[in-house]
Amino acid sequence: MRPIVIIPARMAASRLPGKPLADIGGVPMVVRVLRQAEAAAVGEVAIACCDSEVADAVMAAGGRAVMTDPDHASGSDRVWEAWQVLDPAGDCDVAINLQGDLPDIAPDIIGRVLAPLQVEAVDVGTLVAPLGPGEREDPAVVKAHLATSRPGATAMITTFSRRVSGPDDRLRHHVGIYAWRRQALGEFVALPASEREQALRLEQLRALDNGMRIDGALVDAAPAGIDTPADLDSVRRRLGA
Repeated sequence: MRPIVIIPARMAASRLPGKPLADIGGVPMVVRVLRQAEAAAVGEVAIACCDSEVADAVMAAGGRAVMTDPDHASGSDRVWEAWQVLDPAGDCDVAINLQGDLPDIAPDIIGRVLAPLQVEAVDVGTLVAPLGPGEREDPAVVKAHLATSRPGATAMITTFSRRVSGPDDRLRHHVGIYAWRRQALGEFVALPASEREQALRLEQLRALDNGMRIDGALVDAAPAGIDTPADLDSVRRRLGA
């Protein structure tokens, strides 16, 4: 397996505009994520962006940035375009789509997303973690439904949801990091959005609705994403920034 790590980033985030360049201790958020991905040492790392100021910040920090179509509907589309630029010969068989708003993600967690792809039948690897207090009822927390209540290091995911009713020991907090096989991502971005994807605003349902298999690697806790000014203040306090 020869992975590449691609971090999609755009300035027009609805809840926190300019998020990639949000200052955390004098370092733009996207550069902090870049550094964590580099420390994971699983493969080449690049930022896929559509804003020149993001590309400038990344390159000033010694990183690699690829400019992509600003009209892409999702990070997956942005990752696919950047992958073609970075690896036109197809030498890399897996791309890790790492969110650009995880400034303190542990490097070893990034590498864990590759574990499900040890099974040949798996098209996409992702991460799942135990649900925290109140997360079961929170529609902002995406829930992964595992095929078993007694998973090992990895487990097949049967579906994803935002709202659940009643107890279910197969539920986990879904961490939106993906390891895509090259063929799977190429097929995925060419497919139209599925009905469930549109209804729940969960892109990963398109893959399941088209017969792709997604397995999750279990991690101890979900890394904190940055979606709001309050989230940004929280990570600054955690990092002493």
